[in-house]
Amino acid sequence: MRPGAAIAALWLIWVVTWLAAALWADPAQKRITIGAEARYRVFWLAGTVLLFVPAHGYEGRLRLWTPTLAEAWACVALIAVGIGFAWWARIHLGRLWSATVTAKAEHRVVDTGPYRLVRHPIYTGLLLAVLATMVAKGTIWGIAGAALLIIGVVVKARLEEHFLRDELGPAYDDYARRVPMLVPFTPA
Repeated sequence: MRPGAAIAALWLIWVVTWLAAALWADPAQKRITIGAEARYRVFWLAGTVLLFVPAHGYEGRLRLWTPTLAEAWACVALIAVGIGFAWWARIHLGRLWSATVTAKAEHRVVDTGPYRLVRHPIYTGLLLAVLATMVAKGTIWGIAGAALLIIGVVVKARLEEHFLRDELGPAYDDYARRVPMLVPFTPA
């Protein structure tokens, strides 16, 4: 298998399993508006399309670098680590997980497992995987896609922060003071 095929397989497996796992989440009791969701979803859609524009055959200005075989396989490993970290967070969150910004019936601050390292470990893992995909591609499209996805993740994380502060009050404020939002081992 070549690195490009391995990258495609990892992302495909992630998408299929992520969608299938949505069946085990509890129903939402409260959610943000569709308009608020559109703010990040536009970035996610455009970023995903650009990130996954095929990279083979690009020369000249569209190709900024070509990773060596070892570098490409290192990127594959980082993508797997990022997706694995996101899955660890999702499994740890359990039935409280939601694809949208919502509150569940027994919503509470989860500050164990990967949530002791960052407040949004699913996003952290996916950002690592996105950045490694961008590096493996080496194209202007990959950089543009990664940039849009990063913007979308930050927009959604901030929406979640505001929503969770309103829903969980001082408990979430205390958690936010102790744990960084997206980058582990940085000041909160």
